[in-house]
Amino acid sequence: MEESATPRKVWLLVLVASLGYFVDIYDLIIFSIVRVDSFRDIGLADDRMRSEGEFVLNMQMAGLLVGGLIWGIMADKYGRLRVLFGSILLYSVANFYNGFVQDVSTYAWVRFIAGIGLAGELGAGITLVSESMSKGKRGYGTMIVAGVGVLGAILAYFISEWFSWRTAYIVGGGMGICLLFLRVGIFESSVYREQENKDIPKGDIRLLFGSRERLLRYIYCLCIGLPIWFVVGVLVTQAPEIGKALSAETTLSAGKGVMFTYLGISLGDVLAGVLAQWLKSRKKVVFLCQILIILFSVAYLSSAGITEQQFLFLAFLMGVGVGYWATFVTIAAEQFGTNLRATVATTAPNFVRGALIPSTMLYGWLVPHFGILHAAMGVTLLLSAVAIFALTRLKESFNKDLNYLEQ
Repeated sequence: MEESATPRKVWLLVLVASLGYFVDIYDLIIFSIVRVDSFRDIGLADDRMRSEGEFVLNMQMAGLLVGGLIWGIMADKYGRLRVLFGSILLYSVANFYNGFVQDVSTYAWVRFIAGIGLAGELGAGITLVSESMSKGKRGYGTMIVAGVGVLGAILAYFISEWFSWRTAYIVGGGMGICLLFLRVGIFESSVYREQENKDIPKGDIRLLFGSRERLLRYIYCLCIGLPIWFVVGVLVTQAPEIGKALSAETTLSAGKGVMFTYLGISLGDVLAGVLAQWLKSRKKVVFLCQILIILFSVAYLSSAGITEQQFLFLAFLMGVGVGYWATFVTIAAEQFGTNLRATVATTAPNFVRGALIPSTMLYGWLVPHFGILHAAMGVTLLLSAVAIFALTRLKESFNKDLNYLEQ
């Protein structure tokens, strides 16, 4: 760590990264929350809600995938700090403009641009925090970033309840612009500065494919995050349909379920971070999380006659289980050298989000054959099994010195 990086400046960096991820999560899920109200307001017929909603969400997802590559490469070539400024400026302006759209086509393209911006926040933030803190304590920093960040989902829910959907988007954009002023006082990591002017390939995606071992290392990093978005994107988001199959007393609310899941994720991120520091192992924590995912998901999908209170409690517990998001991104960052670290840490979470598409395709194919409950249970078990296998193939990265390069 460079001399100017005093403990006070390091924790200021952690605070700003946490608030950045808070705004990022708010803007990431706001469309899912206000989709129906916004579509009705711009005059979309009810029978087009689902199809157009999938189109707009897929455009946002496409933006995340494209942005993951762009910002990851830029962070390794030009610095983590520039990406933190550039990404939040892009998605803040896009979300502010979202409050004024009048048709689905414009809506979709603005979400695509917002997705590009949103892709850079977490990976660059986690990389910068990891490189700026001592190797024995960096887990606490990334834990705080994620624990605070996912609470943005809670604010998004309440803002959408209290105000119009247009105001909800404008609030998201406004928070991002305000955050830019806080970022003026933070610094670039000394680890990056040491290799900044060296004549070595930086952010070169071809480095991932230049070695079989390095490519497999990257794939294994992606695999350990696979169950996270399936739990949120299917088990909780499709709560009304799953509840019907369980003969629920009332229609289960996906909106409330998502809110309780994110509360669980916030607590899970904190617990995972603390436990990793105590055990001095991130791998053991991710393994434990896979066991919790299996237990709570099976309990949920086996709860015949489930009540809304039981659903929300189980959604919270499933959130705790998938609350290793920060640990997952930290493991990805720690597995690779400084000249490729941000590329991996930025693309990994966005590619895992994108992996929800093939996961839901498999789930959709299984539903007609085995029913919605067994299909959901089968895919959950499969994804956790893949995650556990991938985990066994990765080296423990706790206390690893990050000042090295990929050749």
